Amino acid sequence: MQIKKSTIILLAVLAFLGLWAVAGYNSLVGSDEKVTAAWGNVETQYQRRADLIPNLVETVKGYTKHERETLEAVIAARSKATSITIDPSNITEEDLARFQEVQNGLAGALKSLLAVAESYPDLKAGDQFKDLQSQLEGTENRIAEARRLYNEAVKPYNLEVRSFPKSVLANIFGFRVRPYFASEAGADKAPKVQF
Repeated sequence: MQIKKSTIILLAVLAFLGLWAVAGYNSLVGSDEKVTAAWGNVETQYQRRADLIPNLVETVKGYTKHERETLEAVIAARSKATSITIDPSNITEEDLARFQEVQNGLAGALKSLLAVAESYPDLKAGDQFKDLQSQLEGTENRIAEARRLYNEAVKPYNLEVRSFPKSVLANIFGFRVRPYFASEAGADKAPKVQF
């Protein structure tokens, strides 16, 4: 029995397409995992900040008995921020915006707490407060870096998902474009400083 030349060509084309599909799918999975890992690092840094807050609040509480409202606002914002969970494989623009809104609320509450601390020279001079403030500043830098690395992981992933011919595989297997972290509204304008 002799195999026709057209059958051999068809089998070769099908084998090529199969290998391309497997390689493309594996590439998409690898990129997806990088984005998921980067998101995990973002969440880790936000959790680090949330974990520092109780210590900061307790330190300030001893000095600021009458600043209860500010302390309660920080505690409430922390609770709200730690209650938000996002599935990185299905993250949407809305999820990211909601997450960022809650985190911004916590950052604002912390700024208020640190502003209150400015009114208490003994507190500001205390080693424990200085250490916690330094850790918090370092954590904010780590958050910014984790967000940057997340965006760097999202870019090649999104390029793969959106570029032809991998976009065909992405649609078949349910890979979707992931949102980027963006700056806060108004961040493009320099703050006014008045003395």
